[in-house]
Amino acid sequence: MKKLLTCIFFCTSLFAFFSCAKKEQKTTLNFLETMTAPDRTAIIKQIIADFEQQHPNVTINLISPPYDQAQNRASLMLTNEDPLDIIEVRDYDVRQYVNNGKLTNLEDMIAKWDEGKDLLPITMACARTTDNTAYILPQFLYVKALFIRTDILAANGITEADYPKTNEELYALCRKITNPAKNQFGFDFRGKANEFKISDLLILADVDNIDPNNVYKTLDGKFSFAEPSALSALKDYIAMFKSSVPSDGINWAFNEQVNSFVSGITPFLIQDPDTVGLLDTQLGRDKYTVIPLTVGKSGKAPIDYGYASLSIPSYSKNKELAWEFISYMSSAKVNAELCKKYGPLPTHISTFKDDPYFSTGVYKAWDVQFSSPDKYLLVKFPLDDEKWPGWPQAHEQYMQSALLGNISAADLIQKSTDYWK
Repeated sequence: MKKLLTCIFFCTSLFAFFSCAKKEQKTTLNFLETMTAPDRTAIIKQIIADFEQQHPNVTINLISPPYDQAQNRASLMLTNEDPLDIIEVRDYDVRQYVNNGKLTNLEDMIAKWDEGKDLLPITMACARTTDNTAYILPQFLYVKALFIRTDILAANGITEADYPKTNEELYALCRKITNPAKNQFGFDFRGKANEFKISDLLILADVDNIDPNNVYKTLDGKFSFAEPSALSALKDYIAMFKSSVPSDGINWAFNEQVNSFVSGITPFLIQDPDTVGLLDTQLGRDKYTVIPLTVGKSGKAPIDYGYASLSIPSYSKNKELAWEFISYMSSAKVNAELCKKYGPLPTHISTFKDDPYFSTGVYKAWDVQFSSPDKYLLVKFPLDDEKWPGWPQAHEQYMQSALLGNISAADLIQKSTDYWK
């Protein structure tokens, strides 16, 4: 009997030892971020700290390369199958990573997630941007809207009732307030660095049968810029540049746009929501607001959308835990707080519905756009096309030549047509 009791005690102690060891065993998840910025990284570190507090057996190692090196670092780490469990994926990189078999299919995980049905339709459209399969889960969205300097417009006799609703009205107001002698112009132009995301969407707003899956095609398969309405709209765009934009606007990118808007030189700016944080700091909401994009003669405004997302490398050995963190960081509550601090748009239906921060004020413009998909048409650029990599540079060259009068609007369209043949 004594031997039996000794054996039972030994087995019980052994079981307790292994149970305790298993309980205290820690797992480290390697998380590579690519949209690195000091303020944003600090926010992510706080999210990680909160998660680790709730999951004491999990440690998350955040890898934060400098922004201009992060994309190459991600590609190299995935190619070499370096230890990674969570990776931040930019929209332009999804196709490459999927083709190389480096991302996990997240469809089942999203389907079983209790917050999966609360994701905005645009969130799932972004998630399924490649092969109609969710290899990624967007953590925030970039969708353009129209920023306006309310104080400058008021000084020019333009009240809220006069705010533009169409491109024609926008161009007319830009001309009305332009006074070069006072260094006052209308439109906050984008001349470089993916300028086509503004110019082409304004121009193609006059084409009434744009294919949402490829903004450069019509629904009947034609090149959208070859439509007569596109030529007319392009001429209007060039005329707006000549009448309402500082001459050096042809070279402006994001920073120059924001500086011009803040200084009041140009009070109409088309930009993404991450601009809100900058303007809140530099201007204050008593001097600016955001309204929905103006529509073209088609009655619609084609809207491009961008995003950054989270995914799990296909070779990760900790997929369940990685998803647990991704679903935590992407939950409506955490996602809303991230976007409030960082600026872009949240990914959940309930956030826009229930959180006054996103359903009122400057963010109301995006809520309106999401609520009227027939009017504000979400469109894609042909990122998967083999000719895409050279297009931004070619487009910039063609457009600048036309703006400077070196080629005609018809010549620009012909060059574009030849490029995409």
